Amino acid sequence: MLSGEQSNTENFLVKLFAVVPLLALAASVPFAWGWGLGWVDLGLAAGFYFLTGLGVTIGFHRYFTHGAFKANRGLRIALAVTGSMAMQGPVIGWVADHRRHHAFADREGDPHSPWRFGTSPAALARGFWHAHMGWLFDREKTNAQRFAPDLLADRDIVRIDRLFPLLTVVTLLAPAVLGGVITLSWWGAVTAFFWASLVRVALLHHVTWSVNSLCHLIGDRPFAARDKSANFWPLAIASMGESWHNSHHADPTGARHGVRRGQLDISARLIWLFEKAGWATDVRWPKADRLGRKLNPGHSLSLRRSARRA
Repeated sequence: MLSGEQSNTENFLVKLFAVVPLLALAASVPFAWGWGLGWVDLGLAAGFYFLTGLGVTIGFHRYFTHGAFKANRGLRIALAVTGSMAMQGPVIGWVADHRRHHAFADREGDPHSPWRFGTSPAALARGFWHAHMGWLFDREKTNAQRFAPDLLADRDIVRIDRLFPLLTVVTLLAPAVLGGVITLSWWGAVTAFFWASLVRVALLHHVTWSVNSLCHLIGDRPFAARDKSANFWPLAIASMGESWHNSHHADPTGARHGVRRGQLDISARLIWLFEKAGWATDVRWPKADRLGRKLNPGHSLSLRRSARRA
């Protein structure tokens, strides 16, 4: 299940990438109080947030981890690149960790279960920290040979995995360069770097990590699952549909997580567009009969009218 430990350098870089954007997020309120934030910064931050976030939700998660659809080579490479630019780690390690999570969800072996230390208030507080970001500082490494052999056999993905340091530089510097060019000023580059690089990365980190922590602690559980996954609607937009987590754990290979009527899932909408364009095929849209068998007592299915409609 494991393949040794992170090196000192790897462990330091994980801490650096987790802590520095977090400090930027903490500084954002006083920094924005009356100065240092403009429409260019907001536009770049939103653009890079959704570009890289969808690279994770559609690419790293629904496609590479769960095979919710098949992608042509161009789309596969684009998803691997944009997902890597979210600074959540190289694609192969990310996928291996998440497949391990599903194999042992909320049990021994799950890398980030909030129930790891027990059910008392103190244990859950400790578990929340562990599931949210504490597990990132553990030195243990998931065995990619066991959990992601398909990606290790894909030369394109292996190459992109190795390019993660370069893509990290790109995702941090590209907003600054664009901010400077658009505003024709060095100050525009500085503020864009702060908002669209550091703060954007930190916000996306914590939304993603909240799916690991909050969405295994609180929320609605309409479907039976082997774990304590829950749907947490306040994160639906920010997580691009990932916070419909109980629905996902009930049907892991489904391309749509917000399966019930009214549940917004931006990632599924984009997969639907990829399918219409012919870039994605064999999309696994939710089926009423499959989900109906997993419905918990007291809950109605209320699926969208068409199982194939995103």
